[in-house]
Amino acid sequence: MNRKIRTCWGAFFAAFLLFLLPVPAAAFVLAASLEGTVGISMEKFAGDVLDRAAREEAAMVVFRLDTPGGLVSSMRGITAAILESKVPVVVWVSPSGARAASAGAFILQAAHVAAMAPGTNVGAAQPVMASGKDAPDTDMKKKITNDLAAQIRSLAQLKKRNADVAEKMVTESLSITAEEALSLGVVDLVASDVESLLLGLRGREVAVGTRTVYLDPPSGPPVEVSMSLRERILQFISSPDIAYLLLTAGVLAIIFEVMSPGGFVLGTAGAVMVLLGAFGLRMLPFNWAGIILLVAGVGVLVLDLLVGGIGVLSLFGLAALVTGGLILFRAPGGELLNVSMSFIAGMSIALGLFFFAALYLVLRSLKRKTSSGREGMIGMEAEVVEDLAPVGLVKCRGEIWRARSGDGASIPRGRTGSVAAVQGMTLVIEEDGGKVLPAGGSSEKTAD
Repeated sequence: MNRKIRTCWGAFFAAFLLFLLPVPAAAFVLAASLEGTVGISMEKFAGDVLDRAAREEAAMVVFRLDTPGGLVSSMRGITAAILESKVPVVVWVSPSGARAASAGAFILQAAHVAAMAPGTNVGAAQPVMASGKDAPDTDMKKKITNDLAAQIRSLAQLKKRNADVAEKMVTESLSITAEEALSLGVVDLVASDVESLLLGLRGREVAVGTRTVYLDPPSGPPVEVSMSLRERILQFISSPDIAYLLLTAGVLAIIFEVMSPGGFVLGTAGAVMVLLGAFGLRMLPFNWAGIILLVAGVGVLVLDLLVGGIGVLSLFGLAALVTGGLILFRAPGGELLNVSMSFIAGMSIALGLFFFAALYLVLRSLKRKTSSGREGMIGMEAEVVEDLAPVGLVKCRGEIWRARSGDGASIPRGRTGSVAAVQGMTLVIEEDGGKVLPAGGSSEKTAD
């Protein structure tokens, strides 16, 4: 009997302890997309995701990567965060058609597991200036190239991948497909969808810090983490193309507002665009020479309209705009930042066509006969409502004017003539071949 009582009490006590102890949470996978230019916004977002994964003890983090490249400083920040992560990190170049170019190649090599989807590519990580051109062939270029080559080689060696091929991505701008990367040992896995990715990860052994972790992702779908609205806006305006567009359009709108004040719509919109562009510049390496050339280019284009030039100033303005765009982000830290040359060319052509069309209309209007004001009255028909002997009154454009005959001869009431000149408030009338009109009323108000 005592034995049964002890057994019951023991079971009760064990159940009580199980009730008090916390139940471990089910393992889960965090997934997030790293899309667009590698910059401060992406760096912060990637760090936040890794911090959440460590805080909530996620089984792993899967980053879907699709980037044309970006800032060296931000790339180093993301790779450092991945290497220091307490949770295994999988970087998956996805979906089909995505790329891990330039800075993206470094991020892919830093991952505990590097994966790609079919139809993607990786590489082309040779350092270029922000204009998209190769860095000048100087000792500085050699230093930058050697530094980045050593970094990507170190990352590949750390993750036991093909360091020689990874280094060629920097030194020779090598770019390879997903299948080629797998066969050359640059990546660990090729997966077309999330299910096949998680299946391919199961059972793999990775080193996370000083620990050896065997991956065993749960079968359920990953928990998606997205950028907040604020982070998406920052990512959008920190694109070099968008920052360049905002600055140019903003300066243009402000100049037009100054030229024709009144509505404040253009001025307000221009100020907002300039502020957004300036904020984007804070997240990118830039130099002041590019900004000065950009503002000067817009100013010269507008000046050509004001002075009614023949387009020479507009050509100089377009040249300043293009040059400003090319050197706007040429600064330390932008060695892997590619600015879209087609975007700069397209925008310059569009602005050039607009200003040349406006200039053509201005020149055409200068040659056109004046149709308003006193000068526009010359040649108009006038009806004599009071005999011009030689001074009297005529009706022109629905108004009564003081007039005199051009040759000093008398012109009787009812006849018509044309305005030959305007002298002060007096019209000079020349008679039209004796044409007679029905007499009109004389109740109109007389102009002084």
